[in-house]
Parts: sequence; structure tokens; C-alpha cells
Amino acid sequence: MFSIRLKPALKEKLDALAKETGRTKSYHAREAIRQYLEDREDYLKGIAALERREPAITLEALERRLRSAAIAGRKPLPHAPLL
Repeated sequence: MFSIRLKPALKEKLDALAKETGRTKSYHAREAIRQYLEDREDYLKGIAALERREPAITLEALERRLRSAAIAGRKPLPHAPLL
């Protein structure tokens, strides 16, 4: 357990969100932290892959590959990390 200090404007936004959704402020704070950590981990993995000069694929190429596999009714081939 830990506590944080929020600027008044941010606290007001969190209060309003909790009231609007019927969820607690703790719930929304946990979700925000979880999402931030997931995003940060993905970012750091991407940077590490670039530094290792791993092969990459664009999002558009990956989407085409997935569509083709879905149309053909098969699993897509493994792919390089997204660019």
C-alpha cells in the first residue's frame, strides 16, 4: 500500500471519473498504473529489439499477413517485431 499526492485538478478528474463509473478512485489509479507499466515495458522491449537490429515488419504488412491467413483459414506465419 502506498499513497500519492495529486494536484487538485487531477484529483478532481479522478473524483469525477470514479463517480461517473461507479468504481473507486483506487480502481482507476491501479488501472492507470497497470496500463502505464505495460506500455513502458512494450516500449523498452521495442527499443531493445531496435538496438539488437532485429528484423522488423510494418503494421500494415502484419495486417495484410493476418488478413491473408484468416481468408485462407490457417494460422499466420511467425513474424518479426513490429516496426
